[in-house]
Order: sequence, then structure tokens, then C-alpha cells
Amino acid sequence: MRTRTTARIGQYAALLTYLVFLAFPFLWLISTAFKPPRELGSLHPTWIPENPTLDNFRQAFDEQPLLEAASNSLIAALSAALIAVAIATPMAYVMARHRTRLARAATGWVVVSQAFPLVLVIIPLFLVLKNLRLIDSLLGLILVYVVWALPFALWMLVGYVRAVPTELEEAAAVDGAGRLRTLVSVTAPLLAPGIVATGLFAFVTAWNEFFFALVLLKTPEKQTLPVILTHFIGAEGVADLGPLAAAAFLATLPSLVVFAIVQRRITGGMLAGAVKN
Repeated sequence: MRTRTTARIGQYAALLTYLVFLAFPFLWLISTAFKPPRELGSLHPTWIPENPTLDNFRQAFDEQPLLEAASNSLIAALSAALIAVAIATPMAYVMARHRTRLARAATGWVVVSQAFPLVLVIIPLFLVLKNLRLIDSLLGLILVYVVWALPFALWMLVGYVRAVPTELEEAAAVDGAGRLRTLVSVTAPLLAPGIVATGLFAFVTAWNEFFFALVLLKTPEKQTLPVILTHFIGAEGVADLGPLAAAAFLATLPSLVVFAIVQRRITGGMLAGAVKN
């Protein structure tokens, strides 16, 4: 009994440490975004601003095209997520249901592709996009994001497809349902939580991506939000801390909002799938 209590206390302590570790940067970012310059330079920083101000937000919008950059990020991230999911879903179904040598080779490619660092692929990628005249283009960036998100999206969806019992599809076939009807009416609803989770992963990955956008986009009007945030750092490496924190805080909101909306649908879908099983 004492051992179980000690283990449970240890689990709660580990969970609390993990939550504090995750929450600390975000809470400090919010605090910094609302602090006036005098408090930002204080030798004794406080959690809660003594004189909260919105000047950092006004300055951030005045100095940089944040709305335009956010629009570019949204277009690139949303397009990449939709295309990656549309391609990965049928591929994952085939790989999960037909375990051939080709499917195993594709699975190996998925694992190996994740080991390549970004700097290794950026030069050949740059040359290919240059020949296709897609440098400094959102379309080129979307294609890169799709290719980069596709292996992991495929790996995630294969696991979701394998979790759907084949007996359900066999029962539908016995009842007279065709292959397409079985996929649409039986398999697709059970895969919905996995498809949403995969799309969320692809969206957040593309929304936060910085390296490809920095190299491939040169025109300021086409740059994405992570690249625009670097403009708050001067040539000498000194950051304009208040506006940078305000802009970074605004940049995190879309990801949180999308996750909050989709997370409820994921939970609902999982419960629906459990009932059907």
C-alpha cells in the first residue's frame, strides 16, 4: 500500500514538473509582451507587469507586416496539411492492408527519411525549385512542406489503419457492401480521428517551420510569420524584446486555437469509434 502511494506521488510530481516545464516559456512570453520598456530592463523582473501596456503590440504591427505574414503562413500550412493528408490516407491504407515487400520498403523509406537533416537536402531542393521557377513562391514552399510532412503523416496513418479491425470490413462484405461502400461507410469514419490528428500535425509543423521559408522566400511580402519575427532582431544581434514577445505571442495563438478546436473532434471521434467497436 505504501509502495503504491509513493509511486502515485512520484507520478504526480513528474506530471507537475512536465507541466511547469511546458508552461513556463509561454507564461513568460505573455508577461514580457505586456511589459513597458522600463520593466523589461529591470534587474528584478516580475511575473506580472506592474504597468501593463499594449504599446508592444502597436509597435510590432507598425514595424512589420504581421497580418500579411500570418496570411502567408496560414495559406502554406493549411494547403500543406490538406494535400499531405489527401495523399497519405490512401497510401497508408494500402500499406497497412497489403503487407508486401513494396509496403515494407515504403515503411523503411519513411523511417530513413526522418533521419536526414534539413541542411543536407536544402541545396538539391533549392536547385530543383529554381529549375521549376518556384523559388520565392508560396507554391514552391507548399510543395516542400507536403514532401517534408508526408513520411511522418504516412507513418501515423498506417498505425491508425492497422487499429481498425479487418473483421468489420469482412462483415460489411458479407452483408453485401462493395469495396468502395465499405471504405466510405465503415473504414473512413473510424479513421476520422487519425486523419484529423495527422492533419493537425502537418499544419502545426508547417506553421512553425522556419529554415525552408528563410532560404526559399526572399520577397518580404511573401515571407511567413517565423521569418518576419527575425526582423525584430537588429543587425548587431540585439532584440527589440517587447515587440518581439508581442509578435511571438500572436504567432502562437492560431496553433493553440486550431488545436483546441480539433482536439474536441479527435476525442469525439475516438469515443464514437469505441462505441462502434
